[in-house]
Amino acid sequence: MKKLNRRLLLVAYDVFILAFVDLFLLVLYKGVEDLSQAGMLIQALISFVCIFASRLIFGIYHQIWRYGGVQCYIRLFIADGCAFIVNLILELALPLEENITTARLLSIACMNLLIALAMRMLYRYAYKSSNNTVYGKAMRVLLRVFSGPNRPTSGVMADKTNLAIIGAGHVGVALAEELMNGDSYYVPRCFVDTNVEKTNRTVHGLPVFSEDPNVFLHLKEYGVQQVVIAIHDLGEGDKKRIYDFYSSAGYKVKVYDYLVMESAGGKRQLREFDIDDLLFRKPISIDNERTNEYYRSKVIMITGGGGSIGSELCRQIAKMKPKRIVIVDIYENGAYDVQQELRIQYGASLDVVIEIASITNRAAMERIFERHHPNIIINAAAHKHVPLMEHNCIEAVENNVFGTKLLVELTEEYGAERFLMVSTDKAVNPTNVMGATKRMCEMIVLSASTFGKAKYSATRFGNVLGSAGSVVPIFKKQIANGGPVTLTDKRIIRYFMTIPEASQLVLESGAMANNGELFVLDMGKPVRIYDLAESMIRLSGVKGVEIIETGLRPGEKLYEELLIKSEELDKTENSLIFIERDLPLSREEINEKLEKLSYAIKLDDDAVRETLKLVVPTFKSPNEINDKADIKARSEAVV
Repeated sequence: MKKLNRRLLLVAYDVFILAFVDLFLLVLYKGVEDLSQAGMLIQALISFVCIFASRLIFGIYHQIWRYGGVQCYIRLFIADGCAFIVNLILELALPLEENITTARLLSIACMNLLIALAMRMLYRYAYKSSNNTVYGKAMRVLLRVFSGPNRPTSGVMADKTNLAIIGAGHVGVALAEELMNGDSYYVPRCFVDTNVEKTNRTVHGLPVFSEDPNVFLHLKEYGVQQVVIAIHDLGEGDKKRIYDFYSSAGYKVKVYDYLVMESAGGKRQLREFDIDDLLFRKPISIDNERTNEYYRSKVIMITGGGGSIGSELCRQIAKMKPKRIVIVDIYENGAYDVQQELRIQYGASLDVVIEIASITNRAAMERIFERHHPNIIINAAAHKHVPLMEHNCIEAVENNVFGTKLLVELTEEYGAERFLMVSTDKAVNPTNVMGATKRMCEMIVLSASTFGKAKYSATRFGNVLGSAGSVVPIFKKQIANGGPVTLTDKRIIRYFMTIPEASQLVLESGAMANNGELFVLDMGKPVRIYDLAESMIRLSGVKGVEIIETGLRPGEKLYEELLIKSEELDKTENSLIFIERDLPLSREEINEKLEKLSYAIKLDDDAVRETLKLVVPTFKSPNEINDKADIKARSEAVV
């Protein structure tokens, strides 16, 4: 009803404008024709019918003029142009007693169109400029006049957030236009840019300030509450610099994802500066047809499929149209959740099966292999919690090492074509039981490539943001509870990647593997955990959260490595994926190591730990590694 009232109000304004133009050009301005009152009335009636009939045909009153762009004004111009032509034809064709000249007819059409356009432009300008200034208040009064008493003023300015847009380029200007044209909760107040050619000028009426220490005075003057980064192809270092510059001054930093379109309304996304952005590097996106084609129409088994990495592997593979996804997990809740998620998204078009079993249970795994005959096995099942595995060495070896051994044996027995091993940077010069077991798993898989019929590969990456048990969810809970945030040592640095990045890496490296490769990702520069905690606290907006050191945990390194021999790397077609030159052990050597571990797990945890040091030569004590680390040199290289 309100929309109808506004349309009728706009028609009323247009009728008033035409009446004013007719009064001026037909009554007040006599001209050579010197029309009678009846002649004036007939001419006014003809112009009224022509103009409003044409505008209705062209849908002029169905447009929302506060969002109107050039195309809306062109449509009005064309509609009135057609009305003028029809009016001119009628003027010549009808047997009127009193006619007016073409010049006067054109003057009526042009003046009426000019005022109608001006009114609509003024309305749109008032809508965009309704801020808290005196000028803005005047615009709001004008807006009420245009929109009528039913126009809600709360949507114009009340409870809005003033933004400073970082970047006065085409991306920043597009954001400003979108916010000014739409009914948004954000009001652009100014731009900030480093380009001297743009500073001290205006864009769409908004000032462009230079990014220097004085900019905060301008932001305060304009009532800016938040800043949003809207720069095309922003470098890693620049993103970190901008974030630190404004967050240190107390401003909340947002990001304009100009390439990400929301499903509803087609609007671009203005989002929070979230935890993934704290990597301060471009996210790795892998999307090539060869990888998709490799997994298409295949039966793919994912062990640990209900975990953080396993569930994301399921999501990524589901997009590739596999024949079947077999989720194997001992924890039924996680597996059930990902199954339901995939069923909701894909329905009956995706075949998803859950098998609840431990990868150490030979009878159960044999039944699963017999039932599904998988083409590809992705082993993401593992005990990964470092401190817990230090106190549960036997379980770590039984699950991680002998579970992997069993899967390799069944891969050969049931004729699968490929086996992908999910590994970790903690397997490089391990200082803990978990890392040593993962290194042993790598050796098992690479050894199998020398005698097995299937193709084997392992993929190694760093810590995963947001995975179960990682620092990010722990820090989030601690911050939500008001602190303190606890970390073991302020000097600790780690490599990080997101869950989708890790999963995509596994899948692409698996598709490109020939046999026996140990893939490593170039993860960029490491991140200091202390800096990560500080940034998360700033992002949360919670004040007074302390950071407390608790001391290194058993088996914990100050830094992680991705490579065993960094000078011996082979490139792949993906510039971010490398191959470690790791000489595989023979079948006899692996079996000898496994026999020693098999004997040790029948004894106790201490025996297992000592045996791991024998079978994994790079397994050292944390003190050996940490004492040799040049922490100062490494810290200078940290982002």
